[in-house]
Amino acid sequence: MLRVGLTGGYASGKSLVATHLASLGCHVIYADLLGHQVLSPTGEAYRQTLSLFGPEILKPDHTIDRKKLAAIVFHSPDLLAQLNAIVHPAVFRLEEHSLIGFELQNPHGVAIIEAAILIETGRYKTLDRLIVTSCDTEIQIQRAITRDLITREEAESRIARQLPDAERVRFANYVVHTGGTREETIRQVDAIHRELRQLSEAS
Repeated sequence: MLRVGLTGGYASGKSLVATHLASLGCHVIYADLLGHQVLSPTGEAYRQTLSLFGPEILKPDHTIDRKKLAAIVFHSPDLLAQLNAIVHPAVFRLEEHSLIGFELQNPHGVAIIEAAILIETGRYKTLDRLIVTSCDTEIQIQRAITRDLITREEAESRIARQLPDAERVRFANYVVHTGGTREETIRQVDAIHRELRQLSEAS
């Protein structure tokens, strides 16, 4: 089985690429969804996170208010590092569990881990290939404003907190340029998928 990472900046087209790869038969794991799972009341990271931040991060139904949590760690790099030390290992374990299950079903398949910070966490080093989505910052900003209904300033702030696009691309085996039409993006993904299938079948 071929293990492939998919990453990119905020509003850079990761979801479109991941969705298309899934339609082509790839097993796609969404790290953000697993992040929600590990922070749920039955999740592995729930109790530690609650112990670190206190009950003020809880909603009335005792689930963690992720927006409130994000607002707290945004102003404290130290707290963010402590939160990441709790959440990331739990997410990685769920990813590995999913990968093992998929490999048993399809030893020559292609598994995709879609995550915003594959490079920053070093997770990319455990994968066979890395796909990076890339587009102009102005396109990211306009997409973010339209999709997430946020201000330009908020979009710029989110992008500024991430790894610069040029730095991210340095780690890529494949770069999908998502600044054009949907069809142009799909054609690039189709070409990458054909090569990934060849690699997986040869493994």
